[in-house]
Amino acid sequence: MRISWITAAAILVSTQATAGLEQDLLSCSAEADKLERLICYDQIAASVNSAPNATSSISTSTATVTTAVTATSVAAASQAQSVTAIPSTLATKIEAEFGNQNLKQTKEEAKQEITKIYMEITSISKDVYGALKISFSNGQVWKQSESRHYKVKEGQTVFIEKAALGSFILGTDDRNSTIRIKRLK
Repeated sequence: MRISWITAAAILVSTQATAGLEQDLLSCSAEADKLERLICYDQIAASVNSAPNATSSISTSTATVTTAVTATSVAAASQAQSVTAIPSTLATKIEAEFGNQNLKQTKEEAKQEITKIYMEITSISKDVYGALKISFSNGQVWKQSESRHYKVKEGQTVFIEKAALGSFILGTDDRNSTIRIKRLK
């Protein structure tokens, strides 16, 4: 019976210490300045490491961290007011765009999407590994991303087409072979 009371008391004390720690972490995450936020987290980590068994020292050290955080957050609050307006609108735009490419397109959107373009080659060079580096008349530069041999000439018109998993292939209409390429510029 006595052991169960001791266990229950230990669980209660550890739960309260964890709740205090969570509050301290939340107050650190609300810090606008990166350096102040890092200092706050370091203070919490130091207080947890210095006395893992003494719950009273944890609660007093977290209280000092909380007061330090509130003092620094008041100083930074005036600077953060002008900064918080921009990220909130940016965050909503990012959230709206996230995963949008995986949504099913309507037939009209699928028709408007460009999947293949034709361009004229202005110059060809090879890198140290023998991969082609191709410059086109519109200023784009593409590089071969696989090791297969493929023959192209300056002045030749080739196509670049979207392939699987976000990759691109280069080919010509008169040949049935292609190579994978990636855009550099």
